[in-house]
Amino acid sequence: MPTSPTPVSSECTQQQGSLPAPTPRGRLVVLTGPSGVGKGTLVNQLRQRHPELYLSVSVTTRPPRPSEQEGVNYYFRSREEFLNLIEANELLEWAQYAGNFYGTPREIVFQKLNQGQDVLLEIELAGARQVRQQYPDAIRIFLCPPSLEELERRIRERGQDSEASIERRLEQARKELDAQDEFDYVIVNDNLEQALQELEALLYPPSPSSKEQQP
Repeated sequence: MPTSPTPVSSECTQQQGSLPAPTPRGRLVVLTGPSGVGKGTLVNQLRQRHPELYLSVSVTTRPPRPSEQEGVNYYFRSREEFLNLIEANELLEWAQYAGNFYGTPREIVFQKLNQGQDVLLEIELAGARQVRQQYPDAIRIFLCPPSLEELERRIRERGQDSEASIERRLEQARKELDAQDEFDYVIVNDNLEQALQELEALLYPPSPSSKEQQP
């Protein structure tokens, strides 16, 4: 049973451990955390070390940023097209965030899992809850900032959001931090390299034989 939410000054209760080795069917990994916490950077670093990990590309109704590419960062669709995907049950999960829709294409995820490939979803809290209902075996990880103050600093440093958008993101972040106890594991992203090591140890723990070979 989840414990009461912790105060803002100590938002995250770190939960660590290691997981069973991959089974013939791939593992579905869900990574969630507030906007600006560093999910994208962490995922990019992890995939550089483990390129076999398939990162699901989400569908969104928000306009692309200058550096983003269709089918690489997102599939960019109109609001009408997105609603048609929902109606056709083609999304594993979907959520509305900061005025835009985001969702995960269902078919490619299960295709990769059935081929024995691990799949990573980098998604919002509402979507993570939907995945839990549809795929209870999913490994759910919450990435947490060291403090709300630090999260605000990171968001402002990006220079991508208006003041109103920043306030909406911070308000949403408070709600998301209260939900961290719903997740299997919590990692605090205070230091990127340390957070990466914790995530890697969780998903790819060293085998007993490799441990024995270490000096």
